[in-house]
Amino acid sequence: MSTKKHDSDPEVQIKETSDEALMAKMGYKQELKRDLTLLQNFGVSFSIISIITGIPSLFLFGLNTGGPAVMVWGWIVVSAFTLCVGAAMAEVCSSHPTSGGPYFWSAKLSTPSQAPLASWITGWFNLIGTYIGLIIGISYACATFISTTVAIGTPSYTASPNTIIGIYAAVLVAQGLINTFGVHILKYLNNISIWWHAVGTTSLVIAVLAKAKTHQPASFVFTEFYDGTGGWGDIAGHGYVICIGILLAQYTLTGFDASAHMTEETNNAATAGSWGILMSIGVSAVLGWFLLLGLLFSIQDYSATLASSTGQPVAQIIIDAVGDRAAIALMMIIVVAMFFCGTFSITSNSRMMYAFSRDGALPGSKFFHKVDVKRKSPIRTVWLACFLSFILALPSLGSTVAFAAATSIATIAGLYISYGIPILLRIIGHSRFEKGPWHLGKFSIPIAVIACLWIATIAILFILPQAYPVTAQTLNYSIVAVGIVMTYAMGFWLISARKWFEGPRRQIELSERGIDVMDPVAVAQAEKEGKI
Repeated sequence: MSTKKHDSDPEVQIKETSDEALMAKMGYKQELKRDLTLLQNFGVSFSIISIITGIPSLFLFGLNTGGPAVMVWGWIVVSAFTLCVGAAMAEVCSSHPTSGGPYFWSAKLSTPSQAPLASWITGWFNLIGTYIGLIIGISYACATFISTTVAIGTPSYTASPNTIIGIYAAVLVAQGLINTFGVHILKYLNNISIWWHAVGTTSLVIAVLAKAKTHQPASFVFTEFYDGTGGWGDIAGHGYVICIGILLAQYTLTGFDASAHMTEETNNAATAGSWGILMSIGVSAVLGWFLLLGLLFSIQDYSATLASSTGQPVAQIIIDAVGDRAAIALMMIIVVAMFFCGTFSITSNSRMMYAFSRDGALPGSKFFHKVDVKRKSPIRTVWLACFLSFILALPSLGSTVAFAAATSIATIAGLYISYGIPILLRIIGHSRFEKGPWHLGKFSIPIAVIACLWIATIAILFILPQAYPVTAQTLNYSIVAVGIVMTYAMGFWLISARKWFEGPRRQIELSERGIDVMDPVAVAQAEKEGKI
């Protein structure tokens, strides 16, 4: 659709007017380019969840931690509870469709006196979790799978940590360049990504199933339990292994808050953002189970798959089924999907940082709250996301332990805690909550309670040790990461932020009064003078 047609379409103009009026009601100016549809909003979250990224990345973990039975049935259980979390978030998103997402919601669902602290904590958890868990985990996995694909075609090639970190840097630069060109290009890549994930996943599964020399029986896929944790099954029982084994599913079904972060660029945002969240979880749940079943049925030798020379069980399953040459083509389906996933993770994260800096919470907010006039995109936060993602991945050069914690950190220390805070506040302050056009009716509170209980459950499960014996090399450092985030957020709050951070600022009203909303000193002076 051309810009001219878009601007002249009465229906689109009405929607944009309504969206901008809602933005103004929340106190913000329309600064980003609003031209995404429901399909494209869904596509961002669908691409970030990216089941063809998450499942291959943690497939080895799944095979060792419970095996096929936990992977298959755990996926169904996690999908059901994640739908509850998504539905609870979708309801709040409909009421407050803004790029800030969970951190903005926490402010609006709190009492006025508690709003700054609630939004501060939520925002930092959301931000740090996205850095470590999503962008790093996804784009680093992309670099790893690129290296594995090269190794399949070139037996003499040996990947070193330096080589992979170099590939990772190149991947981040490429993703940053794509995001620099703005949403008017990203939306077309978004459409491609949706089809790539759907058709690519289906094609990979069909090819592997059709070419596999033998297939595992249904009893293996649905009932086989395997404890490769080093002994937790004997020490703590099979239930312990099952509980920590669902990390594969929960990590994969993460990142759907991207639909909320993109609402300021989506038409009819109060309903499109909500449907984007729910649809991305539902479609990913179905497609992901299909992928899991296809891979598990196609395993030729369980032990050989676990000990694959490629280091990637999924790569070994593909090689065993179709041979080296065809395996390269199928591996490229995964690599490209991972690249799309990382690209849109940067898109989502940059919008969250833009919103956070708009409210003065990010160091250097005045610099980073800048929308490129030509492209209508926050270019500076795009490159900030890329730079920090590279810096925070450097520990992988010297310690696989520090980097291995990323998946649990994404699930706990970042996104799911930041999801849970506004949902809990919505329950506590249910009498103050103003429903948007998309809501759950009488099921609202029950679903929100289920969502909070599930988040509390996984917050405990995923800080537990995942391998035995517990040593410096096998310790689950997620609890350390959670502690660091909490220490930083609360320390900065007590030392400085509590004196000037007021939560989401009503940008329009303050600007009209001649107050620079991006200058904490100016805001503090205005408060002292009674202007705010």
